[in-house]
Amino acid sequence: MLQQMSPAGRFTLAGSSLNVKRMGYGAMQLAGRDGNKLVWGPPQDVDGAIALLQEAVASGVNHIDTADFYGPHVTNQILRKALTPYPDGLVLVTKVGALRGEDGSWIPAFSRDELADAVHSNLRNLGLDVLDVVNLRSMFNVNQPSEGSIEAPLTALAELQQKGLIRHIGLSNVTRAQVAEARRIVPIVCVQNHYNLAHRADDALIGELAYGGIAYVPFFPLGGFSPLQSDTLSNVAVRLNVTPMQVALAWLLQRSPNILVIPGTSSLKHLRENLQSATLQIPVEELSALDAMSKQGAELPAVHPQQ
Repeated sequence: MLQQMSPAGRFTLAGSSLNVKRMGYGAMQLAGRDGNKLVWGPPQDVDGAIALLQEAVASGVNHIDTADFYGPHVTNQILRKALTPYPDGLVLVTKVGALRGEDGSWIPAFSRDELADAVHSNLRNLGLDVLDVVNLRSMFNVNQPSEGSIEAPLTALAELQQKGLIRHIGLSNVTRAQVAEARRIVPIVCVQNHYNLAHRADDALIGELAYGGIAYVPFFPLGGFSPLQSDTLSNVAVRLNVTPMQVALAWLLQRSPNILVIPGTSSLKHLRENLQSATLQIPVEELSALDAMSKQGAELPAVHPQQ
């Protein structure tokens, strides 16, 4: 019998009835790789990917992050095959704002037609009539948040919401100014950015979102660490008899109650370890060591495909 994870609490997305466990799952790594094309094509073991998703949900995960540009189309199609009919209470959060080039590149796709096509593609490949949450991914800079108005694409998404194709709207790869702009246009239920022990540019934003009841969903919990920061994390993990990833995830869950984590993996072993992070309480003295990591040397750029 699978052990249900002990919840690190739950969170209800602002202005909605969507209540999710704070330990979720990110489906990006279910896609395959074709040479230098990352998150491209099917995985080597499709049946293994299906089994992993089924175990995640059976273990209590009810928040899964995906996008139709993963694969492209691959992760959504695997989700549909693995989990339909979808269980009650499962919240699927997808993203729009990008397309994939034949060379595997990530191309901005912000026009009204491109966004409408992306929403319909997500609906088709997930086998849904309406999407729970759609995050608009800002693409002014593919690798990190960069300033620029998102009024036009967000207005286009709001129109699709009014047509009943989208229940709620979120943001990804955005600045504080873009979050403020978005909230003047349409209610926002979540913000998804790169954030972890070493990359803490969004510290103030997290507090602002918590005040408004908006979820903050960090990705790449181990991305961009310097060697000294990695050593500090590893030493804490050894003292707690857990893995560095488990410490990184547990720290995020203790950082703020509006943080939802979505660690991704294609490994059942790593999935089980990640879920166990929901039960880990980091002692105060170790939290102090971890909090000091952001001052330990220059942060390195994270090398990763686009979340």
